[in-house]
Amino acid sequence: MTDIKKLTWAQVGRVTDPGRYMFKFGWLTITADDLWVWENHPTAAFTLVRTPMETDEFRLGTFELRTDSNYSGSEK
Repeated sequence: MTDIKKLTWAQVGRVTDPGRYMFKFGWLTITADDLWVWENHPTAAFTLVRTPMETDEFRLGTFELRTDSNYSGSEK
């Protein structure tokens, strides 16, 4: 599995549309609900979840609301 445990909006390039995106760790599906969270809580960090039966397919799981304003995407 990838060494990334949590993903922020900055780390995924502040995408604005739901969809399936290729990243260095594999494919990530971002839903409209995921984007809603980021639009309302830009520093939220989602847990990266591997899709069952797929080796390079991921989705976003639970999230935590962060109070810091670090948009650099450097946290892991």
